[in-house]
Amino acid sequence: MNQLFRRKRYSETDHSTGLNRVLGVWDIVFFGLAAIIGAGSFSSLGEAIFRGGPGVISLYIICGIACGFTALSYAEFASRIPVAGSAYTYAYASFGELIAWIIGWALIMEYSFGNIYVAFSWSDYFTSFVERLGFHIPDYLTTSYPEARKAFESGSENKELVNAWKSAPLLGNLKFIIDIPALIINAMITALVYIGVKESKNINNFLVILKIAVIFLIIAVGVFYINSENWLPVNNEGVKSFMPNGFSGVMAAVSGVFFAYIGFDALSVLSEETKNPQKNLPRGMIISLVLSTSIYIALTLILTGIVDYRKFEGIGDPLSFIFAPENGNIPWMEFTVSVTAIIAITSVLLVFQMGQPRIWYAMSRDGLLPKRFSTIHEKYKTPAFATIITGIAVGLPILFTDKSFILDFTSIGTIFAFVLVNGGILLMPRKQKLKGRFHMPFINSKFIFPPLFIFGLLGFYFWQPEFFQQLLNWSDPAEGEFRLSVSVFILINFVLVYLSFTKNLNLIPLLGLSSCLYLLTGMTHNNWFWFGLWFAIGLLIYFFYGMKHSKLEQKMNGDLN
Repeated sequence: MNQLFRRKRYSETDHSTGLNRVLGVWDIVFFGLAAIIGAGSFSSLGEAIFRGGPGVISLYIICGIACGFTALSYAEFASRIPVAGSAYTYAYASFGELIAWIIGWALIMEYSFGNIYVAFSWSDYFTSFVERLGFHIPDYLTTSYPEARKAFESGSENKELVNAWKSAPLLGNLKFIIDIPALIINAMITALVYIGVKESKNINNFLVILKIAVIFLIIAVGVFYINSENWLPVNNEGVKSFMPNGFSGVMAAVSGVFFAYIGFDALSVLSEETKNPQKNLPRGMIISLVLSTSIYIALTLILTGIVDYRKFEGIGDPLSFIFAPENGNIPWMEFTVSVTAIIAITSVLLVFQMGQPRIWYAMSRDGLLPKRFSTIHEKYKTPAFATIITGIAVGLPILFTDKSFILDFTSIGTIFAFVLVNGGILLMPRKQKLKGRFHMPFINSKFIFPPLFIFGLLGFYFWQPEFFQQLLNWSDPAEGEFRLSVSVFILINFVLVYLSFTKNLNLIPLLGLSSCLYLLTGMTHNNWFWFGLWFAIGLLIYFFYGMKHSKLEQKMNGDLN
C-alpha cells in the first residue's frame, strides 16, 4: 500500500532541463487570457445564459471566487515545485504516486477533450465567417457525424445539421460527414507548438491583444443597447426574477461556465519555460484570473441586457448574435466579432495544445509513461513526440464525437483537478519564507471556517428557500440526483468543519476546496459515469505499466540491491 502513495521529493535542481526559459510575467498573463477568454465567452456562454438566465452571473462570481482561492494554491505549489506538470506534479509531491497518476490522467482528458470542443467551436465561427464572404462549404464537411445524426433523429430546428445528414454522400452504407475546418486548425496548431514556445509566445501575444481590444469594443458599444428589463425576465410563475429558472437552473449551467476556466490550469505547466518561475508564474496566474473573471461578468451583463435570455437556445456564437439584425442590428459589429472569434478561439487552441504535451512529458520523465514522451527536439527544444501524439489524440475524436458530451466531460475533470490542488496544499508542511518567492498567507481556520460555513448555509437558505425545498422534496424522483449531490457536499463540509477546528487548517485552500466541491454538485450522474470509466482505463495502464516503470520504483530497487 505504501508503494502506491510514495511521494516524489523535488529539489532546486529538478527543473534544470532542456526547455527554453523565455516567458516573463506578462507572457504568462497573456497565455492566461488566451486560454480563459476564448471558447467560454465566444461559444459556451450562450448555452450558460440560456440555462441560468441573467442570474448566471452569480455562477461566474462563484467560479471566480473558487478559482481565486485555487489560484493561490496553484501559486503556492508553483513556488515550491517549479517544474512542468501542473496539478499532476503537485499531487505527486503531496498525495503520492497513485493520486498523481489519477490527476495526470484527468488532465490528459481535460486538455485533449477540451481542445476537441474548442476545435468544433472554431469550425462553427469559421464556417459562418466564410458564408458572409459568399463562400459556401457543404454542411456535411463542417460538422461531426454523431452531431448530425442526433439532430436529424431528434427533429432539431438546426437546419445546417439536419441538411448535413440529408445531403451527405454515402461511402458504402456510411454517410460521409466530417468536420474539415476543425481537423485543419488542429493540424496547424500542432505544427506551431511543435516548432517552439518562443514562436508560439509571439503569435499568442498578438492574438490576445486583438481579442481583448474587440471584447472591450463589444462592451463599449453594447452598453448603449441594454434594456434593463431583460435582467428581470418573467419566469413560469409570471414573476419577474433575476434567476427565472431558480438557483438550480443556474447550477445547471456549471459546465458551460467552468469550461471557461480550463485554461487557467494550463498556465502551471509552463514552469520550466518561465523566467524566475517562483515569482513570475504566481503573479501571472493571479493577474490573468482577475482580469478574465471581470471580463466574463461584464460580458454576461451586456448579453443578458441586450437580448432576452431565452433567445440564446442553441446559439453557438453569442457575442455576434447580440448584434444580429433581429437583436442589436449592428452589421459592422456582427462582422467584427465573427472575425475576432476565429482569432480568440485560435489562441485557446494554442494554449491547450501546449499544455497537453507537457503533462505527458512530466509523467514520462517520472517513468509512468514510455520514455519517448519526454524526448526533447534537438533544434526546437520542445517535447516533440508528445506534441505529435497530442495532435492525433485531438484529431481522431473529432471524427466521432459531439460538443455537448465533450463540454460536460471536460469541465468535471477541471474541477476535480482544482479539488486535488487545494487539498494538496492542506497536506503540505509550511515552508520557510524566502525573498522573491510567493508565499500563501496562513490564516488559521479554527474559529473562522465553522461559523462561516454554518451561517453561510443558513444565509443561503433565506436567500434561496426554493433551492432547499427541492433538496427536501424526496417524493420527486427527478430531483434524486440533485439531492444526492448537495447532500454529499454538505456532509463533506461538516467533516471539513471538524478538521478545521482540530487540525488548524489554512483557511485559503480550505475555502478553495469547499467552493470547488460545491461546483461538482452541478454535474450529473452520467458525467460521473464517463469520468469513472476514463479513470478505470487509466488505472489499468498505471498498474500494468506505470507502477512497474516508475523512477521511484527503480530507485527503491536500486537501494535494495
